Amino acid sequence: MSRVLCLLKKELWSAFGNWSAWIIIAAFSLIGALFLFFFENDFNIFEIGTATLLSYFVLVPWVLMFIIPAISMKTIAEEQQNGTLQWLFSQPLKISQIVLGKFLSVWIIGILCILPSMLYLYTVYVLGIPEGNMDLGATFGSYFGLILLIAAFSAVGILASSVSSNQITAYLAGVFLCFIFYYGIEQLASYKLLGNADFILQNIGFYRHFLGFTRGLIDSRDIFYFIFVIVICLYLSVYFVKKKK
Repeated sequence: MSRVLCLLKKELWSAFGNWSAWIIIAAFSLIGALFLFFFENDFNIFEIGTATLLSYFVLVPWVLMFIIPAISMKTIAEEQQNGTLQWLFSQPLKISQIVLGKFLSVWIIGILCILPSMLYLYTVYVLGIPEGNMDLGATFGSYFGLILLIAAFSAVGILASSVSSNQITAYLAGVFLCFIFYYGIEQLASYKLLGNADFILQNIGFYRHFLGFTRGLIDSRDIFYFIFVIVICLYLSVYFVKKKK
């Protein structure tokens, strides 16, 4: 475990040392603030007229769909592209430790992206009439679900990076897979082409499981679903990285 932590520290130091993580977090926060408080759109809290962050939790997965692959594309594909992946293989690290360390780094940066939204939460809490008139249970349930969704997107991004040989391909593959898992499967099920199997199809995608958290319902089945997806993606990532070795 200490080796994983050392690799995690290296990855985070690299991300924050060259300002890329800071830029991503700042861009993510700016997009959220503009849509929630300034732009005229369906996400604007003042347009909605109720003290709730529900619009934030509708918007954020779509932004994360592009942000997380941008973070994860460097994890394996960049190492291979720069020729440093072989150096990693020569270190006293198992392939699973390499994948786990890189996954944790992406997940942590993803969580840090949503951390500034605590300011939005405080703003909405104060604007409530009376002050504090908001559903905190649904809000914190949504944050918990968002953390799991970020982990799932991170695992998918790592998988895309492990399959790809360059960063651009890794990014495009990551965005595509995140889109399919979050929205594509849900939309396909909505056409009701498979009859009773549509319910099974809906439960394969991320959206249905994340939706429960936004209602303040923390279901163990949804938690285990995300854990299962993460484990499968990381297992496949280990397999593809071993093939690169």
